[in-house]
Amino acid sequence: MLALTPIAILGRFVFDLDETTLFILAGLALIPLAWVIGNATEHAAEHTGPGIGGFLNASFGNAPELIIALFAVANNLPGVVRGSLTGSIVSNILLVLGAAMIAGGDGKVDARSLRVQLFAVIGAVALLAIPSALSWGGGSHERHSLYLVSIPVSIVLLAAYLVITIRNLRIHRATERDEAAEGSWSLQKSILVLAAACVATALVSEILVHSLQHFGEVVGLNEFFIAVVIVAIVGNAAEHGGAVVIAHRGNTTLATEIAVTSSMQVALFVTPAVCLLSWIAGRGLPLSFRAIEIVTMAAAALFAMAVIWDGRSRRWEGFVLIAAYGVMVVAYALAS
Repeated sequence: MLALTPIAILGRFVFDLDETTLFILAGLALIPLAWVIGNATEHAAEHTGPGIGGFLNASFGNAPELIIALFAVANNLPGVVRGSLTGSIVSNILLVLGAAMIAGGDGKVDARSLRVQLFAVIGAVALLAIPSALSWGGGSHERHSLYLVSIPVSIVLLAAYLVITIRNLRIHRATERDEAAEGSWSLQKSILVLAAACVATALVSEILVHSLQHFGEVVGLNEFFIAVVIVAIVGNAAEHGGAVVIAHRGNTTLATEIAVTSSMQVALFVTPAVCLLSWIAGRGLPLSFRAIEIVTMAAAALFAMAVIWDGRSRRWEGFVLIAAYGVMVVAYALAS
């Protein structure tokens, strides 16, 4: 299935295939890339431990998302950018975390690390509510005044991300870990494979965004719904698939770390970085989310917090998280 990646890239840049075909090809191509990223992360975690392994996976997996968001800003799709960011945060801590718990069954999670990151997501949502609330009274969500309010919010979020990340990495580095299993890749090879897979993911995801609008018209779905559900899930397939593969192999600690760390990175790093860099793409992106986006992001973090609080992963809790995600998808459909 890895052959789908060059096929999708050639179809987009050489053979000029129709956009519906490109959307389907790009979506399918992300599946084997997810497997590669999950495999490389697991090998890296043999050397670094699950906390730093989850951070590596989320960092490499979210780098393409930052690039994709800037492409979408340049294409004058601000609603798609905000929708995909919302969908990433919600799907990671409900859909991915839930799927990992189901795949891994009963197991342990690093409750201390996950609590800090989920509290950070809740704090980030509270800050994002400031420019968002100013846009709910009427008028355009793209007003320059809203962008000016979004700049200090973005700076605070990035500073918080730096503090939390340094703290977590120090804690994880100090934690004792077993020797790497025989036959594991070296840390250097793991990171090189991760980087290569994520570059391929960025290219394929750009194809996905390029064909998004046409695909939406063909299937009759609203642009916001496609962004917040389909693009968020398919665009994050690397982390989604990787976490489930790792959980299925019995490593629930690493799998849950990937899901929650990815969500925290989107909220505290990718979102403000897109805002601050958006002027390079030709226009400033205000962080003016819809009310339903703010509510669902906060609710998702609270649901996940309740599930991981006792430091255990249970299969039935995974089903609860996925059911909660299903409810939110219905809410997005009604709000479209």
